[in-house]
Amino acid sequence: MKQQVLLLLLLLASVYIYGQNSIEGKITGENNEPLAKATVTLKQKSKIHTVTSGDDGAYIIADVPNGSYTITISAIGYETLSEAVVLNNGTRSMNFALTVVNTQLQTVEVLGRSAQKYNSDYSFSATKIAMLNRDLPQAIGTVTKELITDRQAFQLADAVKIVPGVIPSSFYNQYAIRGINQNEEGQIINGMRTRQYYFLQPITTNIERVEVIKGPASATFASVDPGGTINLVTKKPLTFDRKEISLSAGSFSTIRGTLDFTGPLNKEKTLLYRLNGGYQEAKSYRDLVRNNSFLLSPSFSYIPDDKTAINVEMVMSHLNGNLDRGQPIFGAKAGADLKSTPIGLNLSAANDFFKSKDFMVTSSLSHRFSDAISFNAAYMKQTWQEDLQEHRTTNAFAHDINNQPVNTLAGMQFVQRKQNWNIDNVTGYFNFKFSTGKIKHQLLAGYDLHRWEKQKGGGQNAARGFLLKDGTVASSFVPANAASYQTITYKGLTLPKPNVSHFDLETPSYNFRDAGDYIMNVKTPVPSALTTTNAVYVQEQLAWNRFILLLSVRHEWFKDITNYEAANEFSFTNNKLLPRVGLTYAITKNINIYGTYLEGFQPQSNTVTLMPNTGSFFWSTRSAAQFKPLTSDLKEVGVKAMVLKGKMQVNAAVYEINQRNLLLNANVPAFPDSLTTRGAERSRGFEIDVAGYLLPNWQINASYSYIDAVIVEDNDEALKGARKQNTPYNSANLWSRFNFPTGSALKDIGIGAGVQYNGDRLPWFSRDFKTPAYTIMDLAVYYSPGKRNIQVACNVNNLFDTRYWIGAQSYLRLFPGAPRNMMLTVTYRF
Repeated sequence: MKQQVLLLLLLLASVYIYGQNSIEGKITGENNEPLAKATVTLKQKSKIHTVTSGDDGAYIIADVPNGSYTITISAIGYETLSEAVVLNNGTRSMNFALTVVNTQLQTVEVLGRSAQKYNSDYSFSATKIAMLNRDLPQAIGTVTKELITDRQAFQLADAVKIVPGVIPSSFYNQYAIRGINQNEEGQIINGMRTRQYYFLQPITTNIERVEVIKGPASATFASVDPGGTINLVTKKPLTFDRKEISLSAGSFSTIRGTLDFTGPLNKEKTLLYRLNGGYQEAKSYRDLVRNNSFLLSPSFSYIPDDKTAINVEMVMSHLNGNLDRGQPIFGAKAGADLKSTPIGLNLSAANDFFKSKDFMVTSSLSHRFSDAISFNAAYMKQTWQEDLQEHRTTNAFAHDINNQPVNTLAGMQFVQRKQNWNIDNVTGYFNFKFSTGKIKHQLLAGYDLHRWEKQKGGGQNAARGFLLKDGTVASSFVPANAASYQTITYKGLTLPKPNVSHFDLETPSYNFRDAGDYIMNVKTPVPSALTTTNAVYVQEQLAWNRFILLLSVRHEWFKDITNYEAANEFSFTNNKLLPRVGLTYAITKNINIYGTYLEGFQPQSNTVTLMPNTGSFFWSTRSAAQFKPLTSDLKEVGVKAMVLKGKMQVNAAVYEINQRNLLLNANVPAFPDSLTTRGAERSRGFEIDVAGYLLPNWQINASYSYIDAVIVEDNDEALKGARKQNTPYNSANLWSRFNFPTGSALKDIGIGAGVQYNGDRLPWFSRDFKTPAYTIMDLAVYYSPGKRNIQVACNVNNLFDTRYWIGAQSYLRLFPGAPRNMMLTVTYRF
């Protein structure tokens, strides 16, 4: 009997000890986004069970004996979480939410971002150190890849237009930020200066996030625009396998495909890769316009230990389309009807084209010698080529033989151009961390080199003007010599015969035109040129109690050489000491207030494309650097807060930007390329943006901007105090995505909706009319059957088919917004 009882007790003990259990649950981030490939480890002394979470964040560990364990959850970019657990004959459900960790090793951002949300917590580029945005004493607007994807913002303009204060100026890659016109010098890639010529929009396939750093950021990036700097942060490798393929088709004959593959290349996960690609063939709501794009971007990260990280990245981008100069309208007088012509009307010919090739290689190194000392360095090499053929307006209507305007005929010219650029960027800096008493210091000291070379062999040919009876061409029509011109007849009127036929706005013709029909009377070799910037800088961040003080000073040496390595080479030099000071104070753990003062500096050879009527200097053998540099300053105060338990970011700022010595065309008829400076301009404003989660399944991104930008000093007395061109007083944006919760009948469905408002604005070249204010609405529906790895998305933009204009230059160059259009996208992740 005793033996039977003992046997029974042993049996019961074995059931207790060796009973089989399972533990399951879901791993999410701070904002309830699922974390794929998170590592889940269940440990009891020497017994270890390890699994990884799926794409939906779910995990399960089965066949585990009874007992006490420690469960540990880890994921790249997140704080590791551990918890004790007791298993006893059953299934245990445990969900975990991980907190993002701010790693200082990634000063040059060699690892990708794992978070899946509309807001970004940090920036590396604004100060060259890993810094939480809420601690940065300066406004910064961020568009994450999730927001880009949900809005189907395939081109850069579609992404940045939701940032407060950023206003697209035209169909080009060109914006006004806080009321200040921006040129291509204002775009940065991974904190490095590039040549991003503004005619065609870059695509966003390889972009992790877009940062708009507000105000003159010359203390960080050298010569950049006073309104703000657009920094494109590319996607970096991740430590876990993830692959994504997306196919889209929609309005305007658009077909596109993208891919994003990433993961480790070895078992130790010290060598990582990422491959991004995109291809598009598309036409437009604008006649004869096409927009074909190709991008391929592989990158590799080597992280042998926790002290060293190396990243190498290549971007190859080919853009093939048309340079769309905009919609012409009848008129040339105040009160002209903007609806007098169709929005598709285009002055181009059927065989016009614009092609650009951009090839870029970047390598970066981050090494930590100790907890107190680290070093970062990066080198970027870029080549850029342009090939252009276009028919475009002369920015004037035709005149008859009596010099009276004929407002149904647009004056035309034909232009061919090729050019090549070579760009080198080097940056290197040391970062020192130390304390003096209760004050914590981060001291940064470094050197930057930027080198842009416009290479020999480029040229621009043009056919314009009027034909003389002797077979030659006159550059302009002189009424006193009317008898010497060939003539044509139009509606009973006699007109001097143009070298390139006028465009009839009443009966447009889109013929295939032969360049041999014209006399190429303007043949201009693109002069070789070299601009270099050398700079040394020191930055100190002091943290004491609730204060963070950011101080920096940068000394810049700028040299501009025209006719580089030619017999008539000449150069101009400039140098400038640029200060920066900012102070942040934490009112509470989640609310910071700040104030900042910055100065900006731009030699004029970097500003001639800020306004198109100064662009002729870009092709001349002269240098705009002979004029006084453009200088600017920013004064800004603001508040940055985390609300709803950290789920939502709120940023608000009040600012004033002043810029002086703005370069403009002098408007001297006898010397059309002469330039002058417009004493000063001032922009004041208020802006606010909100981004994050209202609910675990409801994200929003909203913003509002008020801009009061005026001309302070000008050679034309009538313009003093006048409103600046191309800037609305008010603009606002809202985008929201709501996913129906699990358990509801619509659990596989998500809905996105957006509203964009822009106030009226003045064109660049005329103050006789305004483009009207507009409000448009966008809508999207997302379907993920069974929460699997596939999503079908349908985006409808301009839902109510509103007719609007995003900007204008003159009566012959208006930029109408797209009518109602749709895009269907299927994305598969594996």
